[in-house]
Amino acid sequence: MAVHVSDEVRDAVGRGIPVLALESTIFTHGLPRPRNLVVALEAEQRVRAAGVVPATIGVVEGRAVVGLSTAEIERLSTADDVVKLSVRDLPIAAAKRLHGGTTVAATALLAHRAGIRVFSTGGLGGVHRDAQQTFDESADLPTLAQLPLVVVSAGVKSILDIPLTLERLETLNLAVVGYRTTDYPGFYIADSGYDIEYSVASADEIADIAAARDELGISSTILVANPVEESAQLPADLHDDVLARALAAAAAEGVSGHDTTPFLLDFMQRETGGRSLDVNVAVYRGNVALGAEIAAAMASRA
Repeated sequence: MAVHVSDEVRDAVGRGIPVLALESTIFTHGLPRPRNLVVALEAEQRVRAAGVVPATIGVVEGRAVVGLSTAEIERLSTADDVVKLSVRDLPIAAAKRLHGGTTVAATALLAHRAGIRVFSTGGLGGVHRDAQQTFDESADLPTLAQLPLVVVSAGVKSILDIPLTLERLETLNLAVVGYRTTDYPGFYIADSGYDIEYSVASADEIADIAAARDELGISSTILVANPVEESAQLPADLHDDVLARALAAAAAEGVSGHDTTPFLLDFMQRETGGRSLDVNVAVYRGNVALGAEIAAAMASRA
């Protein structure tokens, strides 16, 4: 599959200017129109304001693009024929000349191909509930286990099985550090109720960890868990109530497999009156800001 890297991104990588990779599924599938386009363009502006080059990644007419232009972001934000693409889908999209938003796994792979080392997303994929029977696990995890990146997220969505996800991260040698916390975030909430072992106090400390990882020849991603601000999270009682009802509704309606996640997320959105979408945006803004700091810190050590 041909990968097109924009001139700006290629030049920045070659000259050691900090670059931050951004995914496209947040605006192709994660947010409603026209808010999706506003958030996508705002993210790029925030990255530039921090002195970092944004590299939004997606697929346009079958061509993977690292560093989408504003026109390409607008196209993917407004077209009705945009599909969600993970790593396994990329060659199919290329052959069929599809438009696509790239998942965490696909974005990470393409970012690495372009020489980018830091990637900010909203939430990671993880191990799904009842995975002991279904073996349902996101492709994000094994893909990140093979790529020497730093990925900033607000943990995994609380609709997933968080303790099993943390177990899989350990098995896959994916290091997890909490940004100024040892509470593992649950995307919509700052504290999922599960702890992680290590916290970091600054972007510089994360850059130090990445440098040590590289010196040791370890090729897996460092995951930075950056919780949403408590003032922006869903209230804990509302979150717990809606999540319990969402899981019960999915079971009652026989929803399973790849239909489960969109069903649960849609239920969360409806039953919180759209507040879950506001959290989504707050999460993304925080992760983009931290990712830009980390990209700058890592570039300063090159």
